[in-house]
Amino acid sequence: MPPAVSERPTRIRVDLDHLTFNLRSIRSHVGVPVMAIVKANAYGHGLVPVAQHLQKQGVEQLGVAFVEEGIALRQAGITAPVLVLGGIFGRQVAQFIAHDLEITVSSLDKLRQVEAAAEALGRKAVIHLKIDTGMERIGVHSYSARAFIEAAVASRWCVLKGIYSHLACADDPRSAMTLQQLERFFEACAHIERVGAPMPLRHLANSGGVLHFPDTRLDMVRPGILMYGVLPDAAAQRTIDVRPVMSLVSQVVYFKVVKAGNPVSYGATWAPSRDTRVVTVPIGYGDGYPRALSSRGEVLIRAHRYPIVGRVCMDQFMVDIGQDSAWNEDEVVLIGSQDGNTITAENLAQAAGIIPYEVLVGLNERIPREYSGG
Repeated sequence: MPPAVSERPTRIRVDLDHLTFNLRSIRSHVGVPVMAIVKANAYGHGLVPVAQHLQKQGVEQLGVAFVEEGIALRQAGITAPVLVLGGIFGRQVAQFIAHDLEITVSSLDKLRQVEAAAEALGRKAVIHLKIDTGMERIGVHSYSARAFIEAAVASRWCVLKGIYSHLACADDPRSAMTLQQLERFFEACAHIERVGAPMPLRHLANSGGVLHFPDTRLDMVRPGILMYGVLPDAAAQRTIDVRPVMSLVSQVVYFKVVKAGNPVSYGATWAPSRDTRVVTVPIGYGDGYPRALSSRGEVLIRAHRYPIVGRVCMDQFMVDIGQDSAWNEDEVVLIGSQDGNTITAENLAQAAGIIPYEVLVGLNERIPREYSGG
């Protein structure tokens, strides 16, 4: 990394000890193996460093969205089982098999594509069947899965390791749909029992399922955002003790007094009613910090909360500190704690009108990441 980037005061701090704590907490709570989801750059925490740490902790499985993420893990020396959760194209299948990546098979046609590629390579493919129980995204509908499942069981070139579905509403503990999806999933799995084949790993519970629906935990769970210590939704209940893994910090880069009535930032959308002190912070929507936090977000400086004023710019934003004092290079906490005061990813999401997932995965590679613990 070039020195000009590594010296940037804005940075993401990743606490690997908190990641370890969360994995242990989830394992203890569910009592079954864990597939840790590390897609989307490990929810903004850094794909390879996070996966390397989880592998050291003995995580049973990793999950990614795309074959490219899986290949990046293999090239970094990750040997743990990796399931690619997303849909596949026939031309990609050889890459899955060559890099020992487990494949989501979501239709009879996809199964045939995988079989053909495996036969051509002379090497069996490890697959998980995707059943659609209500998301209407990818996967065979549970009510028409019989032929699909029977073909997978009978396949000569595919090793059937898992069968799974995805919960649409489990973030809400009052969701009636979740139990409907569980019923549909069991109906699909019953086809495996009918043909007398061994039952593969059944996995259904995402973060919401882990938190709220014990019956969905089955043979393995797939925590995503919960692994990083963040709740998936404002309706979610903290039934497991997890700790935030990410902090986002910067520093004051400029201080000035703004006269009453003088507007701040693009569009002149905010102006102080009296003379005030304003500091500039060098991070903006170009880094993935939400522009929706314009005149709505808050930061911590010297353990006090202060409002963002005016529009968030591409590379910086301004903060009104009133009549208080701040100095250039003072630490600014955007996510995290400072002397007992805390701003969470959930707080940012609520202020911006988005979900916590968007806060985490939106923070891009322009921000250096630092790792501690582990």
